[in-house]
This record gives sequence, structure tokens and C-alpha cells, in this order.
Amino acid sequence: MKGLTLSRMQVRDTWRNISGNYSHWLSFVLLLLVAVIVSPSFLTWNNITNQFVQGAIVGICAMGMSLIISAGMIDLSVGSTVALISGFGVVVLNSTHSIPLAFLFCLGAGILAGLINGLLVTKGRIAPFIVTLATMSAWRSVINQMGQGGPFTVDKDMYAPFRAIAAGRILSIPHLMLFLIFITVLTGLLMAKTKFGTSVYAVGSNQQAARLSGINVNRVKTLIFTYAGMLYGLAAFLLASRLTSIQAASAGMGYEMDAIAAVAIGGTSMDGGRGKIIGTFLGVLMLRIINTVLIMANVPPFLNGLVTGIIIIVAVLAQSNKKGK
Repeated sequence: MKGLTLSRMQVRDTWRNISGNYSHWLSFVLLLLVAVIVSPSFLTWNNITNQFVQGAIVGICAMGMSLIISAGMIDLSVGSTVALISGFGVVVLNSTHSIPLAFLFCLGAGILAGLINGLLVTKGRIAPFIVTLATMSAWRSVINQMGQGGPFTVDKDMYAPFRAIAAGRILSIPHLMLFLIFITVLTGLLMAKTKFGTSVYAVGSNQQAARLSGINVNRVKTLIFTYAGMLYGLAAFLLASRLTSIQAASAGMGYEMDAIAAVAIGGTSMDGGRGKIIGTFLGVLMLRIINTVLIMANVPPFLNGLVTGIIIIVAVLAQSNKKGK
């Protein structure tokens, strides 16, 4: 009897360990099974690559959001930043007819936008929520004013080469899929193999303890926002390439919510101190799978925001329950 009780305890502890450390994998597999049941053709190569293409741009933003949330902060300016930079990126492209210059502009503008957020948070000592809420409003207003209600459209002579960046493939693998995988690997290595990554988690776990251990907390926070901004700049460049016509009022709309949802269901603690880059990657794919299943089930697209909100709440509740145990 004692042996049986011990065995049950071991099984329970093993399950808790698996469900705790690999919950994002379990959720991903479960959602995948649901998608396959709903549509047996879901696992075709074309559909798989389409999921990556649809989720790549938000996914790149989510990698930056993952660092921000891991450090115990938040960024609400993602969508507006992407819209602003993509619109101006098209202007630069049309003015210079140089894709490399447009690319460098987008990265530079993203870095600058991230740096502004970071400095306002650290030097201005303003809460990240307030800072990014303000820049979200500011950047959207600027791009709307510049657009005057019209789109930012790529010139005809630049359309084909610029569109090929986002629409092209290498050995049947979409460029956008490769971009997402590359940024995931880069960010994963940054967090797992560098002192900076360790500092991010330390800041998110306990800022005071991080300071006492010699970490320059303000510098780390500024670098986090700057790196995230660079990723938003890349996302903006790819969005402009994919659409070739940027609508100021709607471009990037909702990106921040999708990025937060991907980070949350990927296992990153919303309180900071713990994060999983591979979890965020899977979170992006899970959002795409959920979206696809909803379309197959004829759920109105206007309810996508409701579903995203529910996903965030459920993910946070699950994290709270784990802490309670």
C-alpha cells in the first residue's frame, strides 16, 4: 500500500513537472490535434507555411515583447510603432529607390523608437504602461497626419523587387518563415547564452536584488526596449514589403495584443523573471492555429479580439494557479 501511494506521488510529481515545464508544448500539440480533426488537410506543407507567413510579422514583434515582459514591463506601442515606421519606410523607398536604405531606415527608426521608450521609463521614471500608452497614441497620430487619410504606396518601378522580399521563397520555404525562425534563434541565444539575458530575468524577478548584485537596471531596461524597437523596425519593413501599401489608420492595429497573447500562452511569466523564447514562438503558431480553426468554424472575424482577450486571461490565471501551488 505504501509502495502504491509512493508510486502515485511520483506519477503526480512527474506530471506536474511535465505540465509545468512543457505546458506550451502540450498546448501546441493539443491545438494541432484539434485543427487536424476539424480539417484533415491542415498539415499540408502549403498550409503549414501559410501559418508561418501569416504569423511571422507579429511573431517578430512578440520576440521583443517577450524580453520586455520577462523584465516585468509592458509595451503597448507595438502596432503604432510598426505603422509609423512602415509608412515612412515606404516614403524613403520611393524617394531613394534603394531597398537597402529603406531597410536601414526602418531598423534605425525602430531602434530610436525603442530608445525613446526606454529613456522615458528609466530617466523619466515613468511606468512602462504609461510611457508606451503615450507613444502608442503619438505615433499613430503622426502617421495619420502624414497620410492624410490616404495610403503610403510603393512606386510601380519598385513594386516587384520590394514585394519579393516578403513574398519570395528559398527552396519552397517562405522568406517570412525564415525571418521568424532567424529572429527566434537570435533572441533565444541572446537570452540563454549572454550576460544580458541573465540580467533581463534578474531585473524581472527582483529589481532591488538585481541592483545589489551589480546589475545596472536602467541600462538593461533601456537595452531591452532598444532591442525590441529594432525588431519592430524589421517587422515594419517586412509589413511594407508584404502589403506594398500601408494604411495609416489600420496598419499594425492589434499587434501589441497578439504579441502579449503569444508571450503569455508561451509560458513567460506576466510578472517577469521567467520567460521562454521557444514558448513565445509556439505561442505565435498557436494563435495562428486558433485563428484558422475559428475561420473553419465560421466564427465572425470581429470576435478575434474577444478570443485574444480570453486567451490572455486564461494564460494569466493558469500562471497564478501554478504560483498558488
